[in-house]
Amino acid sequence: MKKRDLIQAVALHTGLSNKEAAKAVEGTIDVILANVAKGEVVNLSGFAKFAKIKRPARQGRNPATGETIQIKAKTVAKITALKGFKDIALGVAPAPKLNTKPIVAAAAPAKKKVAKKAAPAKKKAAPAKKVVKKAAPKKTVKKAAKKR
Repeated sequence: MKKRDLIQAVALHTGLSNKEAAKAVEGTIDVILANVAKGEVVNLSGFAKFAKIKRPARQGRNPATGETIQIKAKTVAKITALKGFKDIALGVAPAPKLNTKPIVAAAAPAKKKVAKKAAPAKKKAAPAKKVVKKAAPKKTVKKAAKKR
């Protein structure tokens, strides 16, 4: 599922327009990214935990030579799936039901249809296609005449 598909699914499920759903999805992503960039942990209970982790410098080993090397300190992004997400993804718990049909506003009054007289249909004959025969190229005619 791509972002566009997610926005459309959210719009169908919540009854929002596609523009409103796009704003909601974009806003959610922006808030998560801004808070994680500040160093805060964002925990969406039952779904995932987003965090920025600082790893200290450490000793490592080169697997090809066995030589001890120094690994620099670095900052990494970490996303952890939480129990609720894992249970649904692995089939332990049932997935939530999604509304896949558009929600129609019940408060909108129905418009009355005015009967219009149908205009008599006029049938037009399709124009005949012209068949054009192509003449043989002049060069081949001249060459054939020379050979005789």
